Amino acid sequence: MSIRVLAGELIDQIAAGEVIERPASAVKELLENALDAGATRIEIDIERGGVGLIRVRDDGAGIATAELPLAIARHATSKIASLDDLESVGTLGFRGEALPSIGSVARLRVVSRPAHAAQAHEISVEGGQVSEVKPAAHPPGTTVEVRDLFYNVPARRKFVRTEATELGHIARWVERLALSRPDVAFRLRSGTRTLLDAPAIAPDEDPAARVDAVLGAEFLARALPVRHAAGPVVIEGWIGAPTASRAQPDSQYWFVNGRHVRDRLLMSAVRLGYRDVLYHGRHPAYLLQLSLDPRLVDVNAHPAKLEVRFRDSRQVHDFVFRAVERTLAVSRPGPDSAAQGATAAPTALVSVAAGQGPRLPAQPGAMRAQAGDTHALPFAGGSMPMDSPWAIADSVASQAGGTAPLPASEPLGTALAQLHGVYIVAQNAAGLILVDMHAAHERVLYEQYKRQMGAQGASQALLAPVIVQLKEHEVDAVIDARAEWSALGFEIERLAPGRLAVRSVPALIGKRTDLAELLGDVARDALDGGGSRHFEEPGYRLLGTLACRSAIHAHRRLSLPEMNALLRQMEATERSDQCNHGRPTWTRLSLAELDQLFLRGR
Repeated sequence: MSIRVLAGELIDQIAAGEVIERPASAVKELLENALDAGATRIEIDIERGGVGLIRVRDDGAGIATAELPLAIARHATSKIASLDDLESVGTLGFRGEALPSIGSVARLRVVSRPAHAAQAHEISVEGGQVSEVKPAAHPPGTTVEVRDLFYNVPARRKFVRTEATELGHIARWVERLALSRPDVAFRLRSGTRTLLDAPAIAPDEDPAARVDAVLGAEFLARALPVRHAAGPVVIEGWIGAPTASRAQPDSQYWFVNGRHVRDRLLMSAVRLGYRDVLYHGRHPAYLLQLSLDPRLVDVNAHPAKLEVRFRDSRQVHDFVFRAVERTLAVSRPGPDSAAQGATAAPTALVSVAAGQGPRLPAQPGAMRAQAGDTHALPFAGGSMPMDSPWAIADSVASQAGGTAPLPASEPLGTALAQLHGVYIVAQNAAGLILVDMHAAHERVLYEQYKRQMGAQGASQALLAPVIVQLKEHEVDAVIDARAEWSALGFEIERLAPGRLAVRSVPALIGKRTDLAELLGDVARDALDGGGSRHFEEPGYRLLGTLACRSAIHAHRRLSLPEMNALLRQMEATERSDQCNHGRPTWTRLSLAELDQLFLRGR
């Protein structure tokens, strides 16, 4: 076949295929135009999943009568005029492709009236054929009607899904734009049903009201607020607690300067921030807005404008990662969380200044002095009992009877008993506390290992090397990760194909650990991925496995002082609301919930 110039109608339909993939794509483009026009109220009506009818009405600036033919012409726009404008786009739309693309594959009608005009006018497009401009009745603003989408493109029409599926995609796009602009009222109807009615939020009102209206109160009840700034870059919004993770990434919302995007760099940064608090295979829930100078981001990187490119992608990635990591770092029992439980979010806004981490106690490992506590537990390691996570194993059980009880005002309260050798039962001022002792100690150990990694003097030399017998491939796995072991304080060398010599160990491990069992467990976990694949850095994967294998296991009997020591360690440890694999470490039943269980007061 010889080379030829394609017909204009065919060119338009090919171009439309890049912009209008399905009915939801048309809704997205029309809503973005309405927002760019300054609308404060937008109404969307849908029939037959958007294939029969899409009607978008707004109260924006409107289109002048003389400009209506230009509005449906390809590459005609009021958003940009030069290359400099393209490099600093501040609007959602800018290419001038939406209306002409829709008009080439549907029956399009545009009715508009500027606020200063005495009368509205309309223009129609059917299969690329443009009608004359004629008068119409319409209040100030614009209405765009799209009927019989893809009626002249049978190949594309075949790929349209069921009415319910397409309506679901439309609803999700309306929700995303409603979340990005709480100052605009949105109403979505399908036939006689109202699918979304989100009134505008005034500047002096809480923007969380829009999140409640769109995502429901459950999202915010299990989320942590975020606000972090560094120069001209600001991130704000909410990230879900690790215990609110989901099986699918269907509750993740990213906005860059008000534009909803699905950007891999941003999603990767958030995933990295959850690296050691999220269970394998689970996905975090979040709603985040990134604001920065438009000149620092390129929005002209995807036909549907779903991806962006940052001028300094590494700095943006690290900025987002640190903001998420620091917010999750304060996830530990405290005065606020003690009254709410580990699965609820604290109500105070987490605000982190540029270049600073969250405010932590000057000595995170130090136990706070308790009034009336005259029996100092004989912790191994001196006068700072909380410096060693093994303090709970070194305390003297005989002290349990003579130690004054700790006041219940502590966030995790005072230990009462051990349940089935697995859980610690405690009480605080708010009610009953249950702690998974293995999960809690695992987190305490892991955070201690992270602080120890690379620290001077963290290694303890052994008087005689410990010989460890492993399978040959397990020895290979340990030797391959020798640098990571060394950073932790291990000195390991191969003696034979199936034998290792351990000459020094981390000071935290001491003499209580079966090194042969520990090294074998870690080697096997590294070979098959184990339960720690969610760690990004190999060193953290090793730390996580080491903490899991070294932590107190079920059916280990603890004395009351040992239990209280663990509770105090949890209160001083970052991210202690979850273990390394993302499981909750504690929960509570309030007095009101206990009263309800026993029908008290009825």
